[in-house]
Amino acid sequence: VDMTSIVKMREKTRREWEARHGVKLTFMPFIAKALMQGVRTKPICNASVVGDGIQYHRNINIGIAVALDWGLIVPVVKGAENLSFVGLQRAISDLGERARNKKLVPDEVQGGTITITNPGIFGPQFGTPIIMQPQVAILGMGGIFKEPVVVTDEDGNDSIAVRHIIRLVLGYDHRVVDGADADQFMVAVRDYLQNFNEDIG
Repeated sequence: VDMTSIVKMREKTRREWEARHGVKLTFMPFIAKALMQGVRTKPICNASVVGDGIQYHRNINIGIAVALDWGLIVPVVKGAENLSFVGLQRAISDLGERARNKKLVPDEVQGGTITITNPGIFGPQFGTPIIMQPQVAILGMGGIFKEPVVVTDEDGNDSIAVRHIIRLVLGYDHRVVDGADADQFMVAVRDYLQNFNEDIG
């Protein structure tokens, strides 16, 4: 996914945005918003396996994997679809900070309907995320790297440009989600990020 426009917007507005809102501006809320666009396109990715049935969820409760010294913990941003961009960043930052300080309560690590994990924070371009059952999908974020990319202008002329690229990987339960659904989910995620035009507050 070409993240160049988001990277440039973040670089341009980051200092003022953080001063105004009192919280760091990370890439996670952009990815979380894109994930929610994917869910709107393919709601089956926001479901759970319950016994022999499939339960669709009205709310999008996003688990955000946080690496600690002793392993991973996955606090949950509940009702993420109802949060503004700023509210989403605040919730993600708050849960991550309290996870690292061992101040989460049990309810905050339960009830997730879909998860994001970020192996890219340690440098890899991508990893293979494994779903957290009974959830049926997990989105893995790689790091953002500058890469040469062929770009085509309006006249059809090709050139090579340096772009900021992220690799996203969707792990999913094939009993519930088939490849076509997963692919369409990821296309919606990609298109949202590459055409991002929302107000970030």
